[in-house]
Formats: sequence, C-alpha cells, structure tokens
Amino acid sequence: MSSTALAVIFAVFIWWFSTGIVLLLNRMQKQSHRWSLLISSGLGLAALYALAHTARQTGTAAAYCAFTSALLVWGWHELSFLTGWITGPRTTAITASMGGLPRFVQAVRAILWHELGILVVGLLIVAATWGAPNQVGTWTFLVLWCMRTSAKLNLFFGVRNLSEEFLPAHLAYLESFFRRRAMNLFFPLSVGAACAVLALMVRHALAPATPAFEVLGLTLAGTMLALAIVEHAMLVLPVSTTALWRWAMGSGKAKRPPDGPASPSEPLRPDLTEQKKNALRAEAAPPPLDKHEQLLHAR
Repeated sequence: MSSTALAVIFAVFIWWFSTGIVLLLNRMQKQSHRWSLLISSGLGLAALYALAHTARQTGTAAAYCAFTSALLVWGWHELSFLTGWITGPRTTAITASMGGLPRFVQAVRAILWHELGILVVGLLIVAATWGAPNQVGTWTFLVLWCMRTSAKLNLFFGVRNLSEEFLPAHLAYLESFFRRRAMNLFFPLSVGAACAVLALMVRHALAPATPAFEVLGLTLAGTMLALAIVEHAMLVLPVSTTALWRWAMGSGKAKRPPDGPASPSEPLRPDLTEQKKNALRAEAAPPPLDKHEQLLHAR
C-alpha cells in the first residue's frame, strides 16, 4: 500500500472515530461530563505541546503526530461546546418572527464564547508553528475551522438536512437559529471555494518538485477538506449521516409518529401528556348511539 493511500485511510478513520467518540462522551450521563472535559482538556494541552514540539521536524511520524494533535485540539472544542461548557451569552431560543440582522446577531451571541475560544487556540497554533517546516497541524486546524464555520452559516441560511439529532437536549434552543430549505445562495459559493482549494492542494501534491513530507501533509489535510465537502453535500441531499455514528449515538432522538387518533387495540404512547391521552381516547371511542339504536341494543 502506498504512503498516500495509507494517509487517506488514516485520515478517514480518525475523522469517523474521533467524531463518534465526541458524540459518545456527550451522550453519557451529565455527571460524567466533568471527567470527559477534564480528560479532553489534558489531551488538548498535550496536543498543543506536541504541535509546537513537532513543528521543526519533517519526518513521517511528525506529520501524523501534528495531524492527530490538531484533531485532538479540535475535539476538545467540540466537546466543550456540545456539553454546554463553552457556548455563548445567549442560551435561549429566538422567536420564529425574528429575521434579518437581529437574528444573525443573536445567532452569533449563542456561540460567541465558543468561536472566540477557537480563534485564540488557532492563533496559538499559528504562533507555535510560524516559520517552521511542519505546517500539517496548522493546515488541518484551519481546514476544520473554515469548513465548520461554513457549515454553521449554511445551517443559519437554510439547508435541507439540519441534523438536529446531533444536538443534545440542553442545546435544543440552537434549532431556532436553523432554517430548513432546499438550498441557499451561500451554499454553492462555499462548496465551490472549498473544491477550488482542494484542487490546488491536489495539484501541488502531485507536482514532481514537491517534497515527500509536504505531499504527506497535503494528503492528510486535503482528505479532511474532502470529507468536509462531503459533509456539506449531505446538508442538501436526501440522505442521513446518523448511520455513520449510530454506535455512538445509541437510539438517538426517536421519531414519534404523528399525533393522530389511536385505534382501540393500539396502546397509548407513554410520552404523551395525560391531557393528550384523554383526547386520543375520546377520538378512538365509538360515536354515541342515538335513542333508536339504544332500544335495539337493549332488545
């Protein structure tokens, strides 16, 4: 197996596995979030040190280490957000009537501390690797940052698949900032720009004069960019991504059938309120008999 193919397989696996681990940790009992954040914070600090330590190294191990370290740092940001530890000053839903600039401002307030945290850590990574030959970690972090920002903007402007099932209950208010529509004007621009950058990365990696270490780094970061483009496509295609991480999400948010009349043999769902149960029982009950039918039944 070639080194390029091995790098692609490694990047795809670690993308799939690390995403699943974050979802799994987030869906554990709330009491365990403190330990999850403590462990991930330790790994994040170790990853930052590894990025600075490998910045001057140009071996194969250094490239994989920088790539993995960038993903560990990013995973810490994702977990701190999904657990509700670092989000933003707004923690409530907006009204459906809010639109335009006020809606955008409130959407930014809902994730402000999270985005500022990413900005600070991103600047630290750039500073730690500035002028160094190993830029794999920096490339990877920037790809994740730009494409995740693009995905958030597309969810804000409106796409077909909102992936609400990835949001835990304590972040359900974020759904009020999403819009469901077939397409938005920003989507083709963002995907087109990402595809153009990916094409330039592939072209540079295939150039005969490109050093082997740089080819490896471009392959790792480019694979993450390609996966992000696929994730963007899933926002508008009639497909669901939950199957990829079903092992981490468990049963997820069960889709309830519409609240319609229940048949006499169909048990009432336990998740309905008592008032709704009584309403369903009334709808399922046979209509009252008139006087003539009562006499016939009496005979």
